[in-house]
Amino acid sequence: MADSNQNPDKQIGFVLSHEQFSVPELIEFGVAAEHGGFDLISCSDHFQPWQANEGHAGMAWITLAALGQRTGRIRMGTMVTCPTIRYSPAVVAQAFATLGQLYPGRMYLGLGSGEALNEEAATGVWEEWAERSQRLVEATDLIRELWTGHRVEHDGQHYRVHARLYDVPGEPIPIFMAGNGPKALHRCGEHGDGVISDPKTWQQSRSQFEAGAKAAGKDPNRMPVLMENFVVVGDRKMAQAGAQLWRFLPKAWEGYLDIRDPEAIEQRAMAEVPVDQVLEDWVVGTDPEQHVEGLMNLFDMGATTVLVHAAQQDQRAAIAFYAERVLPAVRQRLHTSTAA
Repeated sequence: MADSNQNPDKQIGFVLSHEQFSVPELIEFGVAAEHGGFDLISCSDHFQPWQANEGHAGMAWITLAALGQRTGRIRMGTMVTCPTIRYSPAVVAQAFATLGQLYPGRMYLGLGSGEALNEEAATGVWEEWAERSQRLVEATDLIRELWTGHRVEHDGQHYRVHARLYDVPGEPIPIFMAGNGPKALHRCGEHGDGVISDPKTWQQSRSQFEAGAKAAGKDPNRMPVLMENFVVVGDRKMAQAGAQLWRFLPKAWEGYLDIRDPEAIEQRAMAEVPVDQVLEDWVVGTDPEQHVEGLMNLFDMGATTVLVHAAQQDQRAAIAFYAERVLPAVRQRLHTSTAA
């Protein structure tokens, strides 16, 4: 397990959305994010997009490998990889061990229990949540064991692995586990090095994460907490256009998780979710203070890393805006609050 004995620093990341852009475009945005002063990037890991109108679903691990060659500092990882059905945990362990050798100290691995649009669509397999969660825990343990480089003799409930990983990460790779409910947050605290969650879930069930961490002998106050922050650097009209690609969001973990067809998700979301509901929690505007406050609100809520997800088409404009007018102000406020 990665070392969690140090208080996590406050960091600001940028989201590379494989649903919304092609891999060549995403690599250029990642390079721009590093130049703009972001601390890390996260990229989605999908076989299909959530909605068909998003139009893309490139292979995340290839994006990370290529981006690493074009950058020298920024940390990189997935939000999130499902290591249970579409990918076996042994293959995930091998892939990220290789990325860890290429870019030591720069990789993290986000893990989650998956969605039908990826797992069932690609394999025909889709179990109930309880089994998917059990698989995730077993897969996470296996990945860590394989990263030791020792021979693994594992006959578990869901996986059988009898092998050794000959090339292991150059430095420890932290595993951040995703959770969008109380049981999932408890699991994240117990089995993750940190958690990926949304503000609503965090506010409602933070105590479950803390209880899970303490049950495993960890201090939850020293564990990274990652949250995504949807933004649009532009007016309401631009935000409404961007929201058409993300109509599913308010019901992603309630009604749409078990639907394997992006076209079906899109149709239902367009009929069931008003645009204004999508935009409720987004930061929309060209006043830098709005965006500074959006980040600071999440840090005040308990996030240690906020991942800026620009929902607009012009990603470069959003990156430049944050680089010039938002990141310096946020870091000054964080520095002032720490000094006080």
